[in-house]
Amino acid sequence: DGNCGSCAIQVTYLDDKAPMGYHLEEKEKQVLRELGKISKDELEQLIVDDLPSKWRLACQFIPRDEDIVVEYEAV
Repeated sequence: DGNCGSCAIQVTYLDDKAPMGYHLEEKEKQVLRELGKISKDELEQLIVDDLPSKWRLACQFIPRDEDIVVEYEAV
């Protein structure tokens, strides 16, 4: 549901092509900021550049047709 942040993942894109941009929901932005995974300035830049964040919540992440590595750090 995107509330707790226990499923925070780091997504690395392996393709040579530009990553497909998709927007973070407001709740996901808030949780990632509270966890210290992303700053307000980084969020604003992602919006301007229309790029995906390297940090996502697995429960909110929808993989696209891309080669990626997903890293999860258990707490």
